[in-house]
Amino acid sequence: MRVLLVEDDTALASLMIAQGAGRDIKFVHMANPQKALEHLTTDAPYDVLVLDRMMPHMDGLTLLRHIRQIPCTTPALILSALGEVEDRVDGLEAGGDDYLVKPFAFTELEARLGALARRVKNEGNAPPDVLQLADLTLDPLKRVAMRGHQRIDLTPREYSLLFFLMQQQGQAVTRQMLMTHVWAHQFHTQTNVIDMHISKLRAKIDKGFTPLIHTVRGIGFMMRDGDA
Repeated sequence: MRVLLVEDDTALASLMIAQGAGRDIKFVHMANPQKALEHLTTDAPYDVLVLDRMMPHMDGLTLLRHIRQIPCTTPALILSALGEVEDRVDGLEAGGDDYLVKPFAFTELEARLGALARRVKNEGNAPPDVLQLADLTLDPLKRVAMRGHQRIDLTPREYSLLFFLMQQQGQAVTRQMLMTHVWAHQFHTQTNVIDMHISKLRAKIDKGFTPLIHTVRGIGFMMRDGDA
C-alpha cells in the first residue's frame, strides 16, 4: 500500500515509516503542505492520503480542500490531537474519509488505511453501469453526475452519498444505513451531518428540477421519480 503522509512532526513520521515498512505500507513523507499539494497535481498515484490537521502555514483541512479541488478523490485520513465530535465533523466536511485522534496505536492506523484502500478497490471492481433515475444519471466509471444536460459538481462525500441513494432508488434508506455505508460509523447518529449533506445534495440535484430526493417521515430518505 502506497500512502502519502503529510506531517510536520518528523519524529512521528519517521516512526510511522519504520512501522509501516514491516507491514507492507510504504509511506512517502512530506512535511510541507504546499509542496505536497504541488506533488499531487503531478498525478502521483497513492492508495491513501494521511494528513496532519495542525501544521504551520497551511492546516490539514485547508490542504484537503485544495486537494479535492484538483480534483483528487484518493481517500484521506486526518490525524489530529483534536478529538471532539465537532472536530471530526469538520474533518469529514472538508472532504476527509476518516479521522484518527492522536495519540494512536499503529495497529488501528493500519486497519483504517486497509479499510479505505479496500473500499476504493471494491468500488473499482463494481460494474460500471450508469445509474439513472428520470433525467438524473450517475456514471460510476467517470464519477460524473448529470441532470438533464447539466453536469453536477459533487464533493467525494456527496458522490458517495448519491451513489448509495441511487443504488437503493425506490427504497427507504435510514440514517443508520447511510452512517454505515457512506460514513463507516465515523460519528453518532444524533449529529446532523447526514441531514446537512442531504440538504446540500438536494440543492445541487433538485434545484430547478422535479425533486428526486424525498424525505420519508420517521424513517429517512428515498430517491424516486415523482412526488413523495
